[in-house]
Amino acid sequence: MTGGTLEHDRIQVNLVTELNNRLAGKPCRVHGNSLKIQVMGSIRYPDAFVTCTPIRRGTTLVHEPVVIFEVLSHGTARTDRMVKNREYAGTASVRRYIMLEQAAIEATMFSRADAGAEWIGTILGADAMLRMPEIGVDLPLAALYANVDFSSVDAEEAE
Repeated sequence: MTGGTLEHDRIQVNLVTELNNRLAGKPCRVHGNSLKIQVMGSIRYPDAFVTCTPIRRGTTLVHEPVVIFEVLSHGTARTDRMVKNREYAGTASVRRYIMLEQAAIEATMFSRADAGAEWIGTILGADAMLRMPEIGVDLPLAALYANVDFSSVDAEEAE
């Protein structure tokens, strides 16, 4: 998404930074929203995603994302929760999809153990640990909200 809020930007920057640090020395890599992914015939630009297969130099389209993140915005939340969720669930390489709220330290995570396994949703609160065994990373949800001032965020106005 372009033209997001300050909160959206801080969460996305924290996310990419935290994942990049935790993936150092591992085969998986985090990517921001400048690369596109192909899922079930649709092209998407998630806020961040992780791949674990080599990507050819100069590539702009990635076909095998493993973990996908979206920072929910008022104007796109329905698409993120419903349309993209179905697309990501229907993409064999995707093992985890995490939707991060802007107005509070909360997230919804969908995951499956293996390709074809049941897609299961979990609600996460401020004390949650994002456990992502498919990429070998555990990450406190609260770390993604560093320097986010919730006193100025109105859930109805977050874009």
